[in-house]
Amino acid sequence: METFGQAYPATLEIDRAERIANWRPIVQWLLAIPHFIIVYVLGIVAEVVAIIGWFIILFTGRLPEGLANLVCLYIRYNNRTTAYAGFLREEYPPFTFETVAPDPGTYPPVRTTFVPELEDRNRLTVAFRIILVIPQLIVLALLGIAAFVAWVIAFFAVLFTGRWPEGLRTFVIGVMRWGTRVSAYGYLLTDEYPPFSLD
Repeated sequence: METFGQAYPATLEIDRAERIANWRPIVQWLLAIPHFIIVYVLGIVAEVVAIIGWFIILFTGRLPEGLANLVCLYIRYNNRTTAYAGFLREEYPPFTFETVAPDPGTYPPVRTTFVPELEDRNRLTVAFRIILVIPQLIVLALLGIAAFVAWVIAFFAVLFTGRWPEGLRTFVIGVMRWGTRVSAYGYLLTDEYPPFSLD
């Protein structure tokens, strides 16, 4: 088991698969299409919720728990889908929609847990969040390109050996971890600025 970013209010854990069936890289992304459709819809919902939450925080200084939990659902669902489609795990993710911050454990190999800040929010950083998150998004976009290249290399490695090269796997999960933290910050779950780190 690998644990990432425990000090940050958004964490990602992905259990290592000792072996992946050689044929899985060819078909898992196809099998994940229903989940990608759901991720797309949840992403729209999360954006609307973040806009509503932005106004609520600016006027009241707090984020309603229900709104925070909807965003947690989106990020968690996206991580599960990405891990499966990217053949990091073989188990098919469940179609579950838990609106809770701690991971409910319905997909044990991939766990995303949040500790959203609900009270006493920093209205100034929330007001300028779209600007403050830009450096993170730029770095994450560059890392995303590198992660895509790593995934392509891993595709052939798993196809022929049934195993992810450890360095590539660590890097790809690091990018997913970074994306989880940036999403939590960008969608207003926390006021703590994400570290520029793959750890």
